[in-house]
Amino acid sequence: MSISKSNIGPWYIGFGIFLIVCGLAGYASNPAAAKTALMSGATFGTLSALCGFWMIKGGRRLAYTAAGLTTLLLCVAFSWRSIVSWQAYANGEPKLFAACLITTMLIGSVVSLIKLLSAFKVLIK
Repeated sequence: MSISKSNIGPWYIGFGIFLIVCGLAGYASNPAAAKTALMSGATFGTLSALCGFWMIKGGRRLAYTAAGLTTLLLCVAFSWRSIVSWQAYANGEPKLFAACLITTMLIGSVVSLIKLLSAFKVLIK
């Protein structure tokens, strides 16, 4: 499917919902130790969804830039956290669910960033 200006906004709304659901899943898996998963999932999910609405409502370069910077920050954070989680799991800690969840969030962030860059190229032509 090709990327266009008209479908990147809904994609980012979906990405925001995905992050919120992942934050809820992380919290549900370990409520005592995963409060930050809920807070970060809700915060960045809401920011991503708002960027998506902004793009739909006519946001141009500023909306794309905000979404890009936010998603790039998520890619860095999820890369770091997934490495730490997989290392903890390899050392025998019960971190398999967390490692898989964070890796899934990393993959979603990378795909979103690629789609956003493709859509931005269409926008500036």
